[in-house]
Amino acid sequence: MSERRDENHDVHPEATVGHSYADDSEPPVIGDGATIRSGTVIYDDVAIGDGFTTGHGALVREKTVVGDDVVVGTNTVVDGHCRIGSHVSMQTNVYVPTNTTIGDQVFLGPCAVLTNDAYPIRQESEMEGPTLEDHVSVGANATLLPDVTVGEGSFVAAGAVVTSDVPSETLAVGAPAEHRPLPDSLQGGNEI
Repeated sequence: MSERRDENHDVHPEATVGHSYADDSEPPVIGDGATIRSGTVIYDDVAIGDGFTTGHGALVREKTVVGDDVVVGTNTVVDGHCRIGSHVSMQTNVYVPTNTTIGDQVFLGPCAVLTNDAYPIRQESEMEGPTLEDHVSVGANATLLPDVTVGEGSFVAAGAVVTSDVPSETLAVGAPAEHRPLPDSLQGGNEI
């Protein structure tokens, strides 16, 4: 695809908008003001709001719904069947697995990994990604295990391994993550 600029979208060369994965798939719907950089692939059956931006080589798979003003960083993967709110920033190399829910005003630092398979290869299990409520921040290289909920306004420290639900307005730090009171310096939510 050649670079396409109009008042609604800026699609860079070698980006794929509308990867057909099934005979009956429908082209993605993307709101105004999108910037989609080269190497990015957006599947069919995706709905994206206004102000969407990607880095290079991002991937957004089928049956994903994305709100307004969302950044999907370079080499970030959203593996389909996900719900992502508005004003979300996913930095470089973030992995978001199938069946994940992300609220509004959420930040995911570089190389944050969310998972959805509790027993990879060893036994059958329900594939359920984490739920990140509004105003959650996740630091670089943090890992969130399947089906955990990170409560509103919580902060997951860099390198933390979240193995259980994090209450609202809580700091999760360490491996496995321990829960601590949210310091005053981290109070107040995100402004993305």
